[in-house]
Amino acid sequence: MTDGVLAGYRTLVTGASSGIGQGTAVAFGAAGARVAVDYRSQPDDAEETVRRIEAAGGEAFAVRADVSDPEAVSAMVEEVCDRFGGIDVLVANAGLQRDAPALEMSVEDWRTVLDVNLTGQFLCAQAAARRMVQQGPGAGPARSAGSIIAMSSVHDAIPWAGHVNYAASKGGVDMLMRTLAQELGPRGVRVNAISPGAIKTPINEDAWSTPEAERELLRLIPYGRVGVVEDVAAAAVWLASDAADYVTGTTLYVDGGMTTYPSFRDGG
Repeated sequence: MTDGVLAGYRTLVTGASSGIGQGTAVAFGAAGARVAVDYRSQPDDAEETVRRIEAAGGEAFAVRADVSDPEAVSAMVEEVCDRFGGIDVLVANAGLQRDAPALEMSVEDWRTVLDVNLTGQFLCAQAAARRMVQQGPGAGPARSAGSIIAMSSVHDAIPWAGHVNYAASKGGVDMLMRTLAQELGPRGVRVNAISPGAIKTPINEDAWSTPEAERELLRLIPYGRVGVVEDVAAAAVWLASDAADYVTGTTLYVDGGMTTYPSFRDGG
């Protein structure tokens, strides 16, 4: 594939074997990008992502890495650069949940979520940015030296009882993103985040899979529908493209208005 707004962009999407990551990887492929599909424990699903990209005429391959492991992350980025000749875009999407009330949460579950959702994003951004800085602006198809997109959540702003580790990790992603944008901007690397709201993925199927559950969920969404992965993927394609070349240090909320706190629309 040679056309599209991301034609030739060398891209790594972490956690791309399912959900938002898979949808984003497929959208990047459709926009002309060459896509490395990271996974940790779902090789068949990762290969399905690759097949979907290739079926649309794109180029992709699967790569296994635990994003919380510094050596695995370094090896993954090196493989991407060896296969593609460099890296233009990182979508740091890999994440997980280990839910419990704060007073009952184990230290292990706290650390696991922070290790993947926050430290994992730092390690991936660090490894990718090192290569982007070496390449310099204009070395690839983009005007910038590279673009990093951190996948966050509306819970970087909205507290979430019963999910303190997840909310803390996403709050950390916000400041990680903004600090990296400040530090890397002079070196030609753009860093932004996307914070999805309620998106229909397997991880939250109980919240939308029945009419009753969806009706309850819609009370939190002023726009009146639950999001789909394509909503997030389209935002990621735009942020990665030259159309967003002057955008850095910004979080794009793709949430149907959830962060407007709809329970207050009638005066609270």
